[in-house]
Amino acid sequence: MQVSLPALKAFESAARLGSFKAAATELSISPTAVSHHINKLEQRLSVTLFVRTARKVVLTELGQELAAATSQGFQTIESALEKISAKEKQIDVATTSSFAALVLIPALQEFYAKFPESKVNITSGDGIEPNNFTLPIRLGEIDKQSSADVIKLEEFNLFCTAHTATQFNQTDRMTIYTTEWKNSALPKVPLDAWLKLNGLQNRDISVRYFDQELFGIQQSLVENAYVFCSNTLTQNYLTAGILTELNTQAISSQLCYYIANKEKHLSRHNFMFIEWLEKLL
Repeated sequence: MQVSLPALKAFESAARLGSFKAAATELSISPTAVSHHINKLEQRLSVTLFVRTARKVVLTELGQELAAATSQGFQTIESALEKISAKEKQIDVATTSSFAALVLIPALQEFYAKFPESKVNITSGDGIEPNNFTLPIRLGEIDKQSSADVIKLEEFNLFCTAHTATQFNQTDRMTIYTTEWKNSALPKVPLDAWLKLNGLQNRDISVRYFDQELFGIQQSLVENAYVFCSNTLTQNYLTAGILTELNTQAISSQLCYYIANKEKHLSRHNFMFIEWLEKLL
């Protein structure tokens, strides 16, 4: 049986408040409209739901039964709407461990200051399966991505502590940490091309590899060594004075950060997050 939703809402409010006038105030309609809705509902059901007196309305037995059902039903709907609203404010992000640790997490306080109603949930790892509800911020090959999905092109250079930088031209042999991707489909880090670009191909260099840029950066700090990595991941270290960028020529790469099928993820809060992130990068 089909009945009017506004009529059910008017009935539920009147039953809960014990007054057509109070229901009208709650629903921002006239008492006459409330009475009309309930009369139509009674006609549709062929029952009497209220006993009307001059001063009050009282539920009949059948009215009490319907009141319990409508109250529970509208509470269930309200609860679902609140959950959906809260979910819409949550921004789920899946990205690499290095990008999460070195870029996103340090900047979250700034994001929350601008958008305090939002909540960001970050999942990191290289094997995360994307879905329609998660922003997948990935590292990939430029030529394989839509230009609309790319949020940052990767450049590489050499980084180290300020003290280590003073020894760059005085050291016969140096150690450079860099990355050999776990995902072999990714383009290689352009270390050889960078060495040639800067005339360093004949230097005595020991190259050591990790499968994540984060580890190479950390190890270079521990050993006062050099790390060849993207400028995206070192910005916070540079700002804090922990690392310095060598006075060498940076080199472009075939790598980029991108959000796969970005246009499909543009809810209001996701849009705010993407816009903020692109400015951050």
